Amino acid sequence: MNQTVAAVGALLLSLTTLASAHRLDEYLQAALVSLDKDQVQVSLRLIPGVAVSSEVTSSIDVNRDGILSNIEQKNYASSVLGDLSLSIDGHHLQPHILSFTFPSIPEVKEGIGEIQIEFTSTLPRGGENRTLILENHHQSRISAYLVNCLVPRDKAIRVVAQKRNEMQSFYQLEYVQSGGQSEISFSPGTLLFWYRGFNGMFRLGIRHISEGTDHLLFLLALLLPAPLLAVGPHWEGFAGVRPSLLQILKVVTAFTVGHSITLALAALGLVHVPSRPIEVLIAVSILVSAAHALRPIFPGRESVIAAFFGLIHGLAFASTLNQLGLGRWERVGGLLGFNLGIETMQLMVVVATLPSLLLLSRTPAYAVLRIGGAVFAGIASLGWIAERLLNVPNPVDVIVGAVAYHSALIAAVLFLASLLYWSRTVATPKLRLKEL
Repeated sequence: MNQTVAAVGALLLSLTTLASAHRLDEYLQAALVSLDKDQVQVSLRLIPGVAVSSEVTSSIDVNRDGILSNIEQKNYASSVLGDLSLSIDGHHLQPHILSFTFPSIPEVKEGIGEIQIEFTSTLPRGGENRTLILENHHQSRISAYLVNCLVPRDKAIRVVAQKRNEMQSFYQLEYVQSGGQSEISFSPGTLLFWYRGFNGMFRLGIRHISEGTDHLLFLLALLLPAPLLAVGPHWEGFAGVRPSLLQILKVVTAFTVGHSITLALAALGLVHVPSRPIEVLIAVSILVSAAHALRPIFPGRESVIAAFFGLIHGLAFASTLNQLGLGRWERVGGLLGFNLGIETMQLMVVVATLPSLLLLSRTPAYAVLRIGGAVFAGIASLGWIAERLLNVPNPVDVIVGAVAYHSALIAAVLFLASLLYWSRTVATPKLRLKEL
């Protein structure tokens, strides 16, 4: 075991050194294996060298637009897993992507870009003596490999041997697991494991909603008319701070309740719906909210619409949990952490946009923001509907992804612009009137 600890430390040290330097002529692929009693988790760190960066980026950026969209990242992560082989005691395992992080293309070209992919697989029941084998053949012509095992957190698991080929593309881990596959135990070690799993799922929920631009676009489009009064077939006038805040709270809460219900039902295996119609309906929900932002379609019933479409969005959220291969009890803790991560990210987005909405909605300029945002959301939704229903390729993901990539900057600029415009058109005349 001491050799294992030393080897892990050496691997982490080498990775830190290599990641801080500019890689040159090889594609470094390092894997860290983490064992638990009923699952194995592998963390991959992929660092392309300068000389091979173009070859690597071309296999990710398939449309050659210079932006690594979420779909391109997910497809590449899946292709990496397709080049891996994972087995336990001679039985093939099916890995599931847990998370992935990609650098920018300029970072990759400089040799400092690091791709991180986390995947997991459920382990079947077995005896005390177990053998795990990991083989990596991804981009073997240009790659150098490193692999090692983290010290197991479970005291019932003891690593007894590690074997590698010269390239370290083949790795065999032999370990002893005493006590069998017992039922859940609320020992301090188990609680620590649950906490770490909860923390990981919380971060995954934040990442999922931050990259799920269609989910956020639906919510933002529905919030655009929230500070306004519906007068016949038009949006006219500022509703007031308190009514606006109350309306936004109702919409966000209704959406949260809706997707939390179906997320729980689907993640626990109580509801099964094919993913394709769900993705199409999500795009339809954006189209509906965009149309409502242009003209009042269901004034006063926005929270009902948010709850209804929230049920559909929750089914899409659940598909991420279903791909992780979590056990029954892990799924319960993962569900809580994942959902809280989603709510946290939603709240951050609402807080970032709320001041601009309240300030600009008092000015004539808000019509430009509302109509422009609604048109953008409507065009994006039509593109997604065509893509998901008819398999028609379109640049929607690239455009929306580029906007989302600069969302923090856009939110900051919008707030400053709204504050400046509001001060000149609303606040300044009031001050002058008081002086008179």
